Amino acid sequence: MRAVARLIRQSRAAFQHRHYYHACNLARRQGPLVYSSLTRRLPRYYDELPVFGLPNLGTSRALSVDAEKVSAEDASRAGPLIEYERRIAAGELVDGDMCQVGTLQELQRLYDELVAYADACKLDRYSASEKAGRSRWLWSRFMPQSTYSPVKGLYLYGGVGTGKTMLMDLFFDQLPGNWRKKRIHFHDFMLNVHSCLQKHKGVADPLEVVAGEISDEAILLCLDEFMVNDVADALILNRLYRHLFANGAILVATSNRAPDNLYEGGLQRDLFLPFIATLKERCVVREIGSLVDYRKMTSADQGSYFVGKDSSAYLLQKFQQLIGEHTTARPQEVEVVMGRKLQVPRGANGCAYFPFEELCDRPLGAADYFGLCKNFHTLALDGVPIFGLHNRTAAYRFVTLVDVMYENRARLLCTAEGNPHELFDRIVTVMDAKQMAPRTSSRSRRSDDLDICVDNELGFAKDRTISRLTEMNSKEYLEHHTAMSTGKDVTEESSEANAVAG
Repeated sequence: MRAVARLIRQSRAAFQHRHYYHACNLARRQGPLVYSSLTRRLPRYYDELPVFGLPNLGTSRALSVDAEKVSAEDASRAGPLIEYERRIAAGELVDGDMCQVGTLQELQRLYDELVAYADACKLDRYSASEKAGRSRWLWSRFMPQSTYSPVKGLYLYGGVGTGKTMLMDLFFDQLPGNWRKKRIHFHDFMLNVHSCLQKHKGVADPLEVVAGEISDEAILLCLDEFMVNDVADALILNRLYRHLFANGAILVATSNRAPDNLYEGGLQRDLFLPFIATLKERCVVREIGSLVDYRKMTSADQGSYFVGKDSSAYLLQKFQQLIGEHTTARPQEVEVVMGRKLQVPRGANGCAYFPFEELCDRPLGAADYFGLCKNFHTLALDGVPIFGLHNRTAAYRFVTLVDVMYENRARLLCTAEGNPHELFDRIVTVMDAKQMAPRTSSRSRRSDDLDICVDNELGFAKDRTISRLTEMNSKEYLEHHTAMSTGKDVTEESSEANAVAG
């Protein structure tokens, strides 16, 4: 009997698989699809197909009236490329280079494929299954099934400030509101994964349950700043994403690193390499080859980054102006994640003050910084040092802190021993180190040469941090920050941002 039951299950799975891809291949052979955001249905020729696993829409032909009213020309006017051209024409964006336009064409292609296969990808949250992650896992023990998406995702990588985040946001903002989609920073995404793993301790395969919960909520995952420098993340990524892709998940990611360079030089990297193969199999890889750093095209410095060891008193003065002349900042305790607490030396009215050592020389990480940004919109950081071999760990934490603050559009006021470039001048990649002229016995060895830190991950990350620190000190960024924290229009906040610089 067991053999018969197993044969029936295998036959049913093969039947479903064959007909599903028959439907997808048929769709590719047809002409251009007409799409209406009101109908959310397969093209008309699907109505006559008795396909197992796909809905029979023969009884809902009345809904096709809306689709017929939308011409192919109208349908082609939606998407990230069209919106990009509109914003440039309206003066909302600076005209980008050909590298950005080429990337937008790739995003537009993905957008069009998602619209065409919206039903096959189960993007509509109202027609998708509402089984909980643990129930999905339990059901899969009896009925093993794998539903890979007919649409491949997209992995964008390139230098700092080339517009990767802007392009992803442009793509994400054009997607229909009823789709199962999620846009999140990679740091935040992985923190959520580890938190869910704790919740499902004791299950045979908690990663499968977590992947089920993630794909129940969002089948289209847009992850910004994809980078791996944590061994705990590296060891679970392959299994996690194999489960996600088997559930039909589609990944759109941005990164400073090509897939083959992810987690380069990391511990037990051989266990991470299968993930790279999985990523390249399920995503189209696209490099943004632009050499322009658009973050540095913002306005001049606005006076929130102070260089010099004697500027601490001035930072305190600025901090007092922000919280109010008659307000006293006091020590506070905020909850960050899973019950952990973070001690804030001084805090008031959404502003926090920290000496650098208390925030970056202690065993803190992205979870602590996310918790900080949820409670405070402004951080005053006193005493950022020049980074080198002696304080490499602190440099990693500072990079993570800047990433989290930038993602949350938080405001940073800080004092430092040098400008952003000088802070990371002694951090180099392996390639940079090979190109450095070696010292000979006849040449004196400077003391700062002894503090050179050769670190590939940090060497690549420093360019992003320098770029972000530059933008975070601009008028445009401060106006955006003020608008977000007050809920007002950006143009109303220009004078308030200027007041901070005064």
